[in-house]
Amino acid sequence: MSDSDERLTPDQVRELFLFAALDADQLDWLAEHGRVEHRAAGTVVYAEGEEATCFFTLLSGTVSMSRRVHGDDLEVTRTDQRGVYGGATQAYLGGQVDQVYLNTLRAVTDAAFLVLPAETFAHAVRTWFPMAMHLLEGLFFGMRDTQTIIGERERLLALGSLSAGLTHELNNPAGAAVRATSALRDRVAGMRHKLAMIADGRLDGRRLHALVELQEEAVKRAARAPQLSPMAASDAEDALADWLDGQRVTAGWDLAPTLVAAGLDTAWLEQVREVVGQQDLESAVRWLSYTLDTEQLMAEIDDAVTRISTLVGAAKQYSQLDRAPHQVVDVHDLLDATLVMFKAKVPPGVRVVRAYDRDLPPIPAYAAELNQVWTNLIDNALSAMGPEGTLTLRTGRAGDLLAVEIVDTGPGIAEAVRPRIFEPFFTTKAVGEGTGLGLDISYRIVVNKHHGDIRVESVPGSTVFRVLLPFTAPGRATDARGR
Repeated sequence: MSDSDERLTPDQVRELFLFAALDADQLDWLAEHGRVEHRAAGTVVYAEGEEATCFFTLLSGTVSMSRRVHGDDLEVTRTDQRGVYGGATQAYLGGQVDQVYLNTLRAVTDAAFLVLPAETFAHAVRTWFPMAMHLLEGLFFGMRDTQTIIGERERLLALGSLSAGLTHELNNPAGAAVRATSALRDRVAGMRHKLAMIADGRLDGRRLHALVELQEEAVKRAARAPQLSPMAASDAEDALADWLDGQRVTAGWDLAPTLVAAGLDTAWLEQVREVVGQQDLESAVRWLSYTLDTEQLMAEIDDAVTRISTLVGAAKQYSQLDRAPHQVVDVHDLLDATLVMFKAKVPPGVRVVRAYDRDLPPIPAYAAELNQVWTNLIDNALSAMGPEGTLTLRTGRAGDLLAVEIVDTGPGIAEAVRPRIFEPFFTTKAVGEGTGLGLDISYRIVVNKHHGDIRVESVPGSTVFRVLLPFTAPGRATDARGR
C-alpha cells in the first residue's frame, strides 16, 4: 500500500543516520520531496533487474535483501535497523550505467519507508556534494576501467604462456617430420641405387617380378609385426646378423634391427636368396631394408603431421577463431582443447583424469569465454598442487543444469579467505604472480553472461570448483554484481 500524502518532518528526516549531517535547507527539501510508503509483510518492495525508479530508506519493520542465482533467490542480509537503504543507489551516475535494481528487497514484517524518486535522489547527490560526486564517479569508473585493463592484461599473459607451450608442443612433431624427411630422402636415393644394380641385366623379368612381390610382402609383414620384448628382439637380431654374415653380407648387424622389427627372419631371407641368387643377395637385402625404412619414415611423418594438425585444431577450438561468439557447443570439446593448450604446463608428476558424462547434450554458450573460465580454473589448480597431484575434470547433471567440476589435490583454500576468492583483485599468490582477477573474470562469465553459477568446496587434499550452466539459452544477462 502506498500513502503518497504521508510525509516526514525535517526533524524526523534528521533522525535517519544517512541524512543526519545535512543542513536545515537540505532537510526541508528532502521532507518536501520524500514520501512515506508502507509494505505489507511478505511483499516485494522492489525486484532485481527491474528499472530502478526509487531510493528506499527503512523507517520501521524488518526487510530481507536477496540476489538471484541461476533462478533461485539467495538471501544476502536481513535487518530491522532503522535508516538502512537500498534501491536506486546508482541513480547519481545517470545514463552512464544501466539504472536497474541490483537486488530484491522484501518486507519480512509490515514495513514503512521514506521513498525518494530516483531523479530526486540523484539531483540531491549531484547538487549537494559535487566533490563527493567527482570522487564517486572517479572511483566507480576508475575501478571498472582498471579492472578491464588488468583483466585484458591477464588474458594476454595467460594466452602468451599457453602459446609458448603450444609452440613447444608443435616444435616436437615438426622437428620429427623434418628429420624423417631428410632420412627418407637418403633411403629413397639408396633404393634407386640398389634397384639399378639388381636390374642391370643380371635378373630376368621373372626374378625381378618375384623380388617386387617379396618387397610387397615385407611391407605387409611390417605393418602387422608383433612388438617383441627387448630380450626377444636382441636374440632375433643376433640370429639374423649371424645369418647375414654367413652369406657374406657386409655389416649385417646394421641391417638386422630393421628386418627384425618388420617381422622378417632367416627363413624369409632364404626365399630372397633363392629368387636373386647369392651374387645379388646383399643388394636385394639392402633394397628391401631401404623399403622398410622408407615405410617407417613415412609413418613417422604421417604421425607428426597428424599431431600438428591435432594441435592446430585444438588451438582453433580454444580460441574459437572463425566461430560465432554464441553457439551450441559440447563442453567436452572445450575442456579437451584447453587441456591441449596446457600440456606443456602440466608437471610430469601431475596426473590428469577425465571423468566425462558423454551423454550430456550440447549447450548454448559463449565458447571462447568458457575456455577462459577453464583456463583460469585449471591454472589455479596446477598452481595449488605444485609438482605432484591429480587434476580431475568431471562433467555431469545437476538437476536442470550441466555441471563441470575442476578438482585438484592441493592443500585446499583456507576457510578464512574462501568467501573472498571471487572478489576483484583478491589473490593468495605472491606479489607479481597473480592479479586476483582470474576468478572474478570467471564469475562474471559464468554468472553474468551465462546465467549459471560457480561454487567452491575445499578441504586439504580436495578443492572442487563447480561450474553450473543452463542447458537452454538464457535471456538477457543481468550483472549479478551490479556492474
